[in-house]
Amino acid sequence: MALAVHFHDQTQPTHDSSLRDEALEGFAASPKHISPKFFYDRRGSELFEQICLLPEYYVTRTEEKILANAANEILEIAGPQTDLIELGSGASRKVRLLLEGLRPVSYLGIDISEDFLLTSTQRLAADYPWLDVHAACADFSDELKLPDDFTLHHPLVFFPGSSIGNFTPLEARKLLGHLREILPPGGGLLIGVDLVKDRSVLEAAYNDSAHVTAAFNLNLLQRIRQELDSDIDPSRFTHRAFFNEQDSRIEMHLVSREAQDLTIEGQRFHFDAGESLHTENSYKYTLESFADLANSAGFDCSGQWTDAQNLFSVHYLQRRP
Repeated sequence: MALAVHFHDQTQPTHDSSLRDEALEGFAASPKHISPKFFYDRRGSELFEQICLLPEYYVTRTEEKILANAANEILEIAGPQTDLIELGSGASRKVRLLLEGLRPVSYLGIDISEDFLLTSTQRLAADYPWLDVHAACADFSDELKLPDDFTLHHPLVFFPGSSIGNFTPLEARKLLGHLREILPPGGGLLIGVDLVKDRSVLEAAYNDSAHVTAAFNLNLLQRIRQELDSDIDPSRFTHRAFFNEQDSRIEMHLVSREAQDLTIEGQRFHFDAGESLHTENSYKYTLESFADLANSAGFDCSGQWTDAQNLFSVHYLQRRP
């Protein structure tokens, strides 16, 4: 019986300086940019959970419905006695749709936000006392290394929420390749993938009427101000999100309201009025284009499910020998 969460801190010794290093590099670049992984401090994680409940943000409720409807088919493909690994576990809400049916031997939640990760996995351990629960604070966008005491017998990686869309197709293929390396032949990857659809639906999802996504985006600047030596003022920026049809991706930016200079760790950066900091991409796929991407990374598609409106998709991928 699981009495506690086995916690593994897999952040590097330089983890605290990674925000500093990437901010200094990204703000000096042209165009300016920073990785979306820095959205997820505690406040950012809380805001994202609010986003998931918004009427405009179809992703979460649609994926949950797909998982609920496909649960028996997923169980049939995965088989019994799995070791379930969730990437970007967040509040670990969707995984509950799998736990009762799969009854995995063990669970490992991996997330970059330590406080949020601990809270969610402790709740899982309390709600599922038969489950051996592990939590790893790690950046899975780097090459993933599983904790030494998390033994894999029959692994299934769960990667929900279309987080794969935050990576360019080349980066996504590389990440899938890393996941393939930790899986034995036949090992499974259950992954959520957002689909190409009408521009108005896509753009509404990232420009909600309650402005929660704007607060989520701007919180990145607040984090820089709080954690680094910086005079950056979030109120001098505004949120912008739009669909780039040519690249099949939503882009999120923070746009400077006026010409301004700011400092980070003693370095000075200039923004022209209307100049932006590119904070996130969210690539959208067709069923065929994602299957091709997975195939190129060494996976075969054993199952593919969508909702009635073809807003979202879930894929069961199996590692080829």
